[in-house]
Amino acid sequence: MQTDIDPRNLIGRKAFDRKGVKIGTIDEVYLDDATGHPEWAAIRTGLFSRDAFVPLGPSELEDGALRVPFERALIRDAPDFGVGRHLSPEQELQLFRHYGLDVAVSPPVPDHSFGRVAGGGTGTPDAEAPGPSARDELAGTDELS
Repeated sequence: MQTDIDPRNLIGRKAFDRKGVKIGTIDEVYLDDATGHPEWAAIRTGLFSRDAFVPLGPSELEDGALRVPFERALIRDAPDFGVGRHLSPEQELQLFRHYGLDVAVSPPVPDHSFGRVAGGGTGTPDAEAPGPSARDELAGTDELS
């Protein structure tokens, strides 16, 4: 999806599944903590006033509506975390798995030999710097410090 869209302009738009069946209306938009880009939408499905989270990355805006590339049944069965709260990295991981999406990995930081001690180490990055943590595997959902 376009990342230059103001997330406030998504709220209130209709959402449709891959077959063109109406899912509901976008109730809230959740931004990626690291990039600030829209990452998830909570769609009011109308079923007992429940909101279902859908990924915005593979979704598209078409004719003023959001087209989600999944079937309505899968969307209705998405984990329910409630709305109005921050999604934890664990909740995002559950959503990625539910939709069968690869967990987005943050792009690697270019190696400029920062943080290495002069004359120390074996010269191999793996021996000198720790590998990515489990938190790094959640598409930058943690704020950068």
